[in-house]
Amino acid sequence: MSPCTEHVAATTRKFPEVDLILEKYDHQPARLTLILQAIQDEYRYLPMEVLSHVIEELDIPATKVFGVVSFYAHFTLEPRGKYVIRLCDGTACHAKRSIPILEALYAKLGLSSKKVTTPDMLFTVETVTCLGACGLAPVMLINEEVYGRVTPASAVALIDEIIAKEANA
Repeated sequence: MSPCTEHVAATTRKFPEVDLILEKYDHQPARLTLILQAIQDEYRYLPMEVLSHVIEELDIPATKVFGVVSFYAHFTLEPRGKYVIRLCDGTACHAKRSIPILEALYAKLGLSSKKVTTPDMLFTVETVTCLGACGLAPVMLINEEVYGRVTPASAVALIDEIIAKEANA
């Protein structure tokens, strides 16, 4: 094996899951958003070293990748918990008292606006400006599951259910 081939093999082995994703999308820069979604599904966020690998493998400018990452609110450069809780704080949800729900979630999980992920990486709590379900206000998502007319008590009960499920897993 030549030194060049060894370098390529070492780089490729560095992120085998990412290489499979890149192969799935034929290393097509036009599929960058799908590639980034698949990577985020794998890691639960977009690690910088992985993005560098993607930039190199797709031979595209870093500004293009970071432009896509910063445009879509769904992408994150910070590690997230297994369960991402998105609490809507749009006008309807705020008027229906979303803030007490947020406070209850923070208190239950020991989180704050500056520390949004639990140390065990089980939960991340975020607020969003609108989930598009104003008729169900206040609304909360846990991963992709929608919960409407949430109260502080029902939000904490949902967290307790997840904790119990994880303890039995």
